[in-house]
Amino acid sequence: MKIRQAKFSKNNWESISETPGFAPEKASLVLAFGERRLLETSSPYAHLFQLYPKAEIVINSTSGEIIGDKVYDDTIVITAIEFEKTTVKTVQFDISNHKESHQVGEKLARALDEENLLAIILISDGGVVNGSELISASNRWLNRPVPVIGGLAGDGDRFERTVVGVNQDPVSGKVVGIGLYGTELKIGHGTMGGWDVFGPEREVTKSNYTELYQIDDRDALDLYKDYLGRYAEGLPGTALLFPLSIRITPDSQPLVRTILSINETTKSMTFAGDMPEGASVRFMRANLDRLVEASALAAQNALTQLGKAPELAILISCVGRKLVLGQRTEEEVEVACDIFGSVPYMTGFYSYGEIAPAGPASPGELHNQTMTITILSEQ
Repeated sequence: MKIRQAKFSKNNWESISETPGFAPEKASLVLAFGERRLLETSSPYAHLFQLYPKAEIVINSTSGEIIGDKVYDDTIVITAIEFEKTTVKTVQFDISNHKESHQVGEKLARALDEENLLAIILISDGGVVNGSELISASNRWLNRPVPVIGGLAGDGDRFERTVVGVNQDPVSGKVVGIGLYGTELKIGHGTMGGWDVFGPEREVTKSNYTELYQIDDRDALDLYKDYLGRYAEGLPGTALLFPLSIRITPDSQPLVRTILSINETTKSMTFAGDMPEGASVRFMRANLDRLVEASALAAQNALTQLGKAPELAILISCVGRKLVLGQRTEEEVEVACDIFGSVPYMTGFYSYGEIAPAGPASPGELHNQTMTITILSEQ
C-alpha cells in the first residue's frame, strides 16, 4: 500500500506526505473530506480526476477534517491510496428521506456483495438518512461478519445540508459504498465513547423511529429535564453534553445516541438513530479527560485486532465530541497517533454519525458521540 496526502486551503493545494514510489496513475481509491461550502465553491473532482485518473474518488462534507495528527476546519484533505493486493469497487444511490434508508442499505449491500468482500466503507448524506436502518439492512443482506465502517457526512455545526459523491462533485441526497476485496488486506477497528453514565437503566415505552416520547411511561423530555437540572435552560444546545446510552436488547453492546432536537408540545426528543420501544437507556454526561482517553482505547483495540503495524488509519469522530472538547479536540487525534507511532498515515473527519462494529466479529453499527478508528495494512 502506497499513499499520498494533501490539503486544500486558501485556494491552494499543499502536499502533506507521500510514500516513496507512489504512482498517481496507479491509485485505486481517493478519500476527500472537506468543509461543505468549500466543496461546493471549489468543485474539486476535476482536479482530483486529473491527478488520479484510474481511482474511485469519494468526496464528502464534514464538521472538521483530520489529516496526520491535526484537525482542520475550512479545508479539503485528500488521501490517495495505491493498493497493491486489494481491489476497490464503489456504488452510489440516491436517498430523499429517511423512509428509504432500509431499501438503500439493502441495494448497497447487494451491489457490493462478492465472495472475497473484506469490508465496506459507507459514506452517507447526514441530513436525510436513518443511519440505523441503512446499516442494519446492509448487515441483514450480507448475513456474515463483513465489517462496515464509515460515517454520515457533516456540515460543521450548521446542520443545513450535507454533500456526498463518488466520481463526481458531491451533492445532497447520496449514499456511497466502497467495497474492498482480496485476501491480503488486514483490518482492525475500535470504537469508544468515554462518556460517564449516571442514573438507573430505564425502558423506552413509547417511540417512533428516531423520536422518543416516553421513558418508563413518563414524558421523555420532562424526565430528561429533571436530570439536566440547571442545564435544561440551555436546551437543545446543552443536549450535546448529555447523550443517551442505549441497549437495543439485553445482550447487545451499548450504543450512544445524540439528541438532535426537542419538541416542547409533544414532550419528545429526536435522536440521530433509532430508539426502539423496549430498549434500555441510561443518561450520560461529558468528562473531557475520559473522552480523550477513549480515543486512545479505540486505537489500542484496533491495533490489538490487526496484530501488526498499520499503514493507514481512518478516524471518524462526532461533531458533538468536537463541540464539547473545544480547544482540546486535537488531543483525541494526537493520543491515537501516539498509540500507532510514526508508521501509519492518518485521515478522517468529524461526522453526524459514526459507523463501525461495536466489537470484534460484530457487524457495523451506527454510533453517536464516539471515536471510531479503522486501521488497514497490506504488509
